[in-house]
Amino acid sequence: MKVLVINAGSSSLKYQLMDTDTRTVLAKGLCERIGIDGRLTHKVPAKDLKLEFEIAMPTHAEAIQSVLDALTSAEHGVIRSMSEIDAVGHRVVHGGEKFAASARIDADVMAALEECIPLAPLHNPANITGIKACQAVMPSTPMVAVFDTAFHQTMPAKSYIYALPYEYYEKDKVRRYGFHGTSHRYVSARAAAMLGKPIEELKIITCHLGNGSSVSAIDGGKSVDTSMGFTPLAGVPMGTRSGDLDAGILEYLMNKYGMDIKEMLNVLNKKSGVLGISGVSSDFRDLEEAAKAGNDRAQLALDSFQYSVKKLVGAYAAAMGGVDAIVFTAGVGENDAVTRMTIASGLEFMGVKMDAEANNTRGHEAVVSAADSKVKVLLIPTDEELMIAMDTAEIVGK
Repeated sequence: MKVLVINAGSSSLKYQLMDTDTRTVLAKGLCERIGIDGRLTHKVPAKDLKLEFEIAMPTHAEAIQSVLDALTSAEHGVIRSMSEIDAVGHRVVHGGEKFAASARIDADVMAALEECIPLAPLHNPANITGIKACQAVMPSTPMVAVFDTAFHQTMPAKSYIYALPYEYYEKDKVRRYGFHGTSHRYVSARAAAMLGKPIEELKIITCHLGNGSSVSAIDGGKSVDTSMGFTPLAGVPMGTRSGDLDAGILEYLMNKYGMDIKEMLNVLNKKSGVLGISGVSSDFRDLEEAAKAGNDRAQLALDSFQYSVKKLVGAYAAAMGGVDAIVFTAGVGENDAVTRMTIASGLEFMGVKMDAEANNTRGHEAVVSAADSKVKVLLIPTDEELMIAMDTAEIVGK
């Protein structure tokens, strides 16, 4: 089955056309500057081809059409016509409590996505716009929504409830939702395969570490806790996001500097994290270079991030009553050997023993712990697009 995977942002749209039978990416690319002017980057991996086009994209509908034109082009396309696309899989950030799994898109699903907009006001509207644009251009093609939050719907109440008046949960659905669920689901399944054991028998801690980071406890294939919360702002310090902090800090700073809540949230989301601590960059590669050059604040930012992840690994091992494997994934987790080693070092008391030589790698599946380590430490590149495509193929195939 050929599945087109769509990840729509407010002014951008990522896409991949995948053959789910062979798990092959036929083409992929990015539409940028939607609503401004429009730029399409189109790649065909089998031909090692990369092309860029300036195309007017006043709305997402024109962006989708430009994607379809590129895919069916006689010069650089990979299919003869749109009819070869069997289904479209859409990444949707927030499904609230309504969706514990991916769902075929119909009127009821669209209505539920609209209801979830207050839970993800920056993301869900863009996702909905992408779906509607595809429906306008491909009205007869089945479509599936794959939710970032769905995997974490298995968390028990003690994990997701906040210690607020209970009516805020009952009436307003204020609770921990968690994100990056598609990534955590993918790498935990791959970890089980690499270990040659049924996932139902394993306790796995997955560390999705990048500009946005989250850590999850996965017991028997089900998420039982995760670091992101009601929004993706919670958890460990990230590129520009603060992660967990004392809520009283907001009142203190807002009063002192005359900020309203919008300004405060802009600080927390875009000026904090490792950028805020270091004053250098939100890019971990820049921080490492600065730290090597003697920048103490850059080193402090790295230390704070790594320490926060390490604490969660210990907490989740305690929550599950043990751990069989720790997985590192996403941009930093996959590519930064120093970060992996720093987080895993000091966990020998719980059975972790690293292999420095094995850990000196990046970007491919590998066991980076020592052969005699009781807890296996794995590097697994994530593939959220593959998960979206496979979910879509399964649901449409039914």
